[in-house]
Amino acid sequence: MELIEGGATVVATDRDDAAFDAFVAARLPHLLRLGRALTGDEQRGADLVQDALERALVRWRRLDEPEAFVRRAMVNRSISVWRKVRRERPLEALDDTAVHDRPADHELLAAVRALPARQRAVVALRYYEDLTEVQTAEVLGCSVGTVKSQANRAMLALRRQLPTYADRQEAR
Repeated sequence: MELIEGGATVVATDRDDAAFDAFVAARLPHLLRLGRALTGDEQRGADLVQDALERALVRWRRLDEPEAFVRRAMVNRSISVWRKVRRERPLEALDDTAVHDRPADHELLAAVRALPARQRAVVALRYYEDLTEVQTAEVLGCSVGTVKSQANRAMLALRRQLPTYADRQEAR
């Protein structure tokens, strides 16, 4: 079987379907959470994951760090989409049936959705993915200082939007 990508033909022997399937089975829930954090929407997040996994499959045997590749592909695709749109489209209401987190987390997710896309990407990578500032800078293709300033701005905005969120979480 042959796959054509960007004018290049990739023969199926370049793939290891069993290893790829195992990777997807192990990491899919985590990747879906990252996709949701990057896009602010469950369906668009799932599309982002699918696109990144498709790109990873055709390069599977050549990838040294498949998870890093998939994360980078997701962030790049997310940035590419919001650059084309150049505007945010906030959701009118959060569908409680789509998210299976605690009710207080809906408020936090809504506040993260309201952040500008670059800040949302930093928050998703630093705090959802638990990457270091250096790793986040590498994924986003920016400096560590940019990651620090974007994270700081995002945290200030979140604190303004959710002044009592931390207090409610500590009471649990």
